[in-house]
Amino acid sequence: MTAHVSPAPTGAPASDETRWLDADEQAAWRAWLYSAQLLMDRLDRELTHRTGISHAYYEILVALSEADDRRMRMSELADRCLSSRSRLSHAVSRLEERGWVQRQVCAEDGRGQLAVLTDVGFAALEAAAPVHVEGVRQHLFDQLTPEQVGNMRDLGETLLTHLDPHRGRR
Repeated sequence: MTAHVSPAPTGAPASDETRWLDADEQAAWRAWLYSAQLLMDRLDRELTHRTGISHAYYEILVALSEADDRRMRMSELADRCLSSRSRLSHAVSRLEERGWVQRQVCAEDGRGQLAVLTDVGFAALEAAAPVHVEGVRQHLFDQLTPEQVGNMRDLGETLLTHLDPHRGRR
């Protein structure tokens, strides 16, 4: 799983400033990256198979369920779901077809659009949540010791502080 990385990969300019990963860092990076991808794929497949809701749609429903009055500006929802505005708009259209989300014009400025979680959408989320939680428990937390869970939280908080320093103000 670990590939040897030469000081200047083919096609890359040689630079004394590049801080190449050592073998341990390379192994840690690839293990984390691949395991995260496999976990998200497994959670998505199980959730979709058992509930008909993809993980991406589930995350939109969760974000709306946690928002004041179960509504959020489309632009804010896109940011929260790490999605482009056009991708989110397409997803919300699919959720509207199911009757789970409605769009409304923002009353404050009349320009922005809000995504609003309907009662039917909230019920779909409530039905899917146990499937999602069981998947997370089975494929992640059941595999870790309490110490590893603490380390995982520390790692996540450190990365969040670096990558999303404004998250506490949202």
